[in-house]
Amino acid sequence: MKTRPADLPASRPLRNLAIADLQRQFESALRERDGLAGAQAVHEFWMRGEMAANIEPMLTRLWQDAAGSVPDWLPMRHIEWLPLAYEVCARFSAPKRGRFNLYLVLLDYSDSRDEPYGVYVGMTKYSPAERFDQHKAGIRHAGSVLRRGLEVLTGPVLHLQSIPRAAAADIEERLAEARSLFLYAAGVGQNDVGTVHEVHKGQIVQRFDEVNVGNAS
Repeated sequence: MKTRPADLPASRPLRNLAIADLQRQFESALRERDGLAGAQAVHEFWMRGEMAANIEPMLTRLWQDAAGSVPDWLPMRHIEWLPLAYEVCARFSAPKRGRFNLYLVLLDYSDSRDEPYGVYVGMTKYSPAERFDQHKAGIRHAGSVLRRGLEVLTGPVLHLQSIPRAAAADIEERLAEARSLFLYAAGVGQNDVGTVHEVHKGQIVQRFDEVNVGNAS
């Protein structure tokens, strides 16, 4: 079933709901086993900066009660910098249609730093899920994804699917550079993407505006 634009997570269809109404939608979705409605509620809480201590139990309950209908754009675990990843990725666009897809893979660095997650940026003619499975099977793989890949982060780049190869390659390169800007918010160290000290969201967005990002054709 094709996702309607209004249902895409980047559109935040529940952005105008009060907190109490969001909570009611979430509880109703659990009763109805409606994974999409539940995911939209969780996503809106997440985009508003809700704490991990609240998001994680909501994810657990949703997967327990409605696993069969949870959309693949909802991550399976809390990621502190996800809202900023959406904001950064939204700056990229490619109006022409094609056969290539941008994808992000969540990486596990819990064994080596305080911030447990990193991100890999790639492009592929396969679906992001298929390409992730190839990485994990050692097929034309990136070592970081083979060793540390946890899941595909579908949501932030849903608008960058089925685009021309040249546009995909251009955006992949620039998004790989820009990813450091939202990882900075999580305190990524020098061995990963550069030295970071107490960088706030406003500074991240300001620095992102300095990156040459525009329409790819």
